[in-house]
Amino acid sequence: MDSFSSSLVANLDTVDPKLQHFIEVETQKQRFQQLVHQMTGLCWEKCMDKPGPKLDSRSEACFVNCVERFIDTSQFILNRLEQTQKSKPVFSESFSD
Repeated sequence: MDSFSSSLVANLDTVDPKLQHFIEVETQKQRFQQLVHQMTGLCWEKCMDKPGPKLDSRSEACFVNCVERFIDTSQFILNRLEQTQKSKPVFSESFSD
């Protein structure tokens, strides 16, 4: 994260709630676009032997399977991270004083 992003995140508490919501939505859009880009690259490398004017049935099936596995894996990782976060003990701020 660059210094601009770091300072922006550090100051979110003082930002207008509408602006904060906009920033959160834009950040989610960026993450989604990065996932699509990553998935496209992985599946292209795996499934495209020789690009042509038309997608053959083998390549199409490979792409469908690749995308489905990518989504399944991403969802599994997100669920696992969420479970891990929920199981961590929460320390009060006064504990760190």
